[in-house]
Amino acid sequence: MAVAQAQQKNREFLWRRLHTLSGVIPVGLFLLEHLFTNSTALRGPAAFNDAVDAIQTLPLLHFIEFVFIFLPIAYHGVWGLYVAFISGYNAGQYSWGRNMLFVLQRITGVITFVFIIFHLWTTRFSGNAPTFDMVHNLVSNHAYFWFMIVGVVAATFHFANGLWSFCIHWGITVGARAQRVTAVVTMIVFVVLAAMGVASLIAFTHTA
Repeated sequence: MAVAQAQQKNREFLWRRLHTLSGVIPVGLFLLEHLFTNSTALRGPAAFNDAVDAIQTLPLLHFIEFVFIFLPIAYHGVWGLYVAFISGYNAGQYSWGRNMLFVLQRITGVITFVFIIFHLWTTRFSGNAPTFDMVHNLVSNHAYFWFMIVGVVAATFHFANGLWSFCIHWGITVGARAQRVTAVVTMIVFVVLAAMGVASLIAFTHTA
């Protein structure tokens, strides 16, 4: 019995490690790439369409998307939902502020997973490569636009705050001071990325 329990704990430890890693590589990198690609809309429809066309010409694009984007997102999302529903509230271990971030990390994880599925369904799986006009037509719907705003803010917070946990789990920030500094840095990252995402969405509401 003790051996079986130890093996179970080891497996769960491994899955959690892989979960934190996948949130940064490759899912986090994909988020950054997506945000920077969308930010080209700030320079107009032609710039965005050129950026999308450059991605569409990548060799083995469908293979890359399936293996390095869709599968990691599915794993990170499903395991994250599992963790969100079994994790307890660490009131006795962390400060009130850190506990709030802990709760927000779980909430934004659920929102982000739903957001990604919906976003992929309406863009990548629509049968057509995304264009400025396609996105413009989508965000012209006020409900869709505000859903995207919430999704972008949730996704960028989840990524940035997840970086804090990643650094701890992988032994990058060991001391309390390093963790406090990292917390400040990751919140700055969140603000910058969220602002970039929201600005891009607003850019899509404008016509050429």
